[in-house]
Amino acid sequence: MTQRIVITGTDTGIGKTVFAAGLAGLLDGFYWKPVQSGLDGETDSEVVGRLAGLPPGRVLPEAYRLKSPLSPHRSAEIDGVAIKAADLSFPVLPTPLVIEGAGGLMVPLNRRTRFIDLFEQWQLPVILCARTALGTINHTLLSIEALRARSIPIIGVAFVGDEVADTQRTVVEFGGVPQLGRLPYLDPLTEKTLRDAMIAGFAFASITGDH
Repeated sequence: MTQRIVITGTDTGIGKTVFAAGLAGLLDGFYWKPVQSGLDGETDSEVVGRLAGLPPGRVLPEAYRLKSPLSPHRSAEIDGVAIKAADLSFPVLPTPLVIEGAGGLMVPLNRRTRFIDLFEQWQLPVILCARTALGTINHTLLSIEALRARSIPIIGVAFVGDEVADTQRTVVEFGGVPQLGRLPYLDPLTEKTLRDAMIAGFAFASITGDH
């Protein structure tokens, strides 16, 4: 079973935090977001704590908590903080760990390092979250190529949004990666509706097998 899984996205605001919450809950694991940019309102870790149904302590504290809702490199500069990639070693835990990046692969952590550089160093398997809406084919295929260029293992693509069958098919055929499933928009979004949608929408054997 894969013990550590990285969740990244083709862009920001596509629903990867909700997907990460559902996955961490179903795996009965831990969740960790190394860097949080923006502290007004509910943080991503707080969203996961509310939706995943995990026991207390399973949502790990961020290594960096930055005030401004900007790219981490800029938010850190405003806060007078230097993000050091060496401080972002993933923890080793007895149960599965779901790690969520910020935004997409090319988002900078500092003026020298992007998230994809960190993922290349880790060499952990990645799930790529992608919208089903217009524009996703380009963004998703570019992200797949970027991961492959760094030899970062890809578990597959998790789509978020309404069913757009041809778009989803086109991405996985051109990308040569599995379609893990699709998470629809949920209203209401609760721990129960998320868990039910994850069970209905994803084949977990393809996520939790040996990679």
